[in-house]
Amino acid sequence: MRYIHDRENWWQFHYDSQQILNELGRVRAKQGNVLGRMLSLGFDSQDEAMLSNLSLELVRSSEIEGKELNLEEVRSSIARQLGIDTAGLVPASRYIDGVVEMQLDATQNYNKLLTHDRLFGWHNVLFPTGMSGLYRIEVGRYRSGEMQVISGAMGKEKVHYQAPSASRVYAEMERFIDWINTCNEIDAVLKAAIAHLWFVSIHPFDDGNGRITRALTDMLLARSENSSKRFYSVSAEIKLLQKEYYEVLERTQHGNGDITEWLLWFIHCFEQALDSAEEKLSSVMCKTEFWGRYRHVALNERQRRLLNMQFDGFFGKLTSSKWAKIAKCSPDTALNDINDLIAKGILQKTNEGGRSTNYILVNNNP
Repeated sequence: MRYIHDRENWWQFHYDSQQILNELGRVRAKQGNVLGRMLSLGFDSQDEAMLSNLSLELVRSSEIEGKELNLEEVRSSIARQLGIDTAGLVPASRYIDGVVEMQLDATQNYNKLLTHDRLFGWHNVLFPTGMSGLYRIEVGRYRSGEMQVISGAMGKEKVHYQAPSASRVYAEMERFIDWINTCNEIDAVLKAAIAHLWFVSIHPFDDGNGRITRALTDMLLARSENSSKRFYSVSAEIKLLQKEYYEVLERTQHGNGDITEWLLWFIHCFEQALDSAEEKLSSVMCKTEFWGRYRHVALNERQRRLLNMQFDGFFGKLTSSKWAKIAKCSPDTALNDINDLIAKGILQKTNEGGRSTNYILVNNNP
């Protein structure tokens, strides 16, 4: 047998329950603590944490597949669709609005039944033109052709995985969807991990399987908390551990149905996402306090936008040339914006001079 799906009743995965439950219990306790701390924040801070993490989730999930999304556009689209009032919104493309809509449907409607049509809708927004790069693909339906996961240059490709044949896909998805909607006997975080492996192993679409897999994972993690408020990003951690992620998936998909290694890896990744959320907590509180302090100060849209990006550490050291490039304004306008913020006590110049001249937020100065 070459792949896990070649085994009879391959979806009846098995694992070392004692080993898994020991790890899961500890991480579930941490999950409860993080959620409790986040929910104890004021509504503005909760909104800011959600905006940051949902934005990061979508951007990193796309990056895993080699697709780049504009973080500002993603953040603006999420804010608009959730009705969150925030500073410095920018217009978002129709494509980004669609991708955000998919993510919000998964996480805000987490208890809604999963159906074929719901998955087809998600697939449609990922490929609104019917094209993946230069190639036309089947959109809003399951693939009719064979599917391989490959890497390497043309002529030197390495096949990492061969998905089930197209003739099996609909029946495989029927079984998967029924399990998602009816299986309540296992822990919800464990269910998210199994669903992640199961869906990506079926690979039911021509393209976009990874992004839809991670949206499904987020949906099930929301169910595990019975909350639509997302305060951490699993995709961000997967991106950091991308090489490990693909390696453990490949070993499991070539295995004998024992998914212990995969489950332990997923739980570890989930724990890192929770640890990152705790680190961001103080940053979110500072940012909310910052905008509360300067809410009555007159600022233009460029200033609001660039301050948000600087506060998030989005582009490293702030220089007038970076300001001009990102804000798409002249160097003189950029310097005027910066000097105005210095006069208002919001920015200050660092000790580095000459070409290294850069600026920091006053309240970020040690």
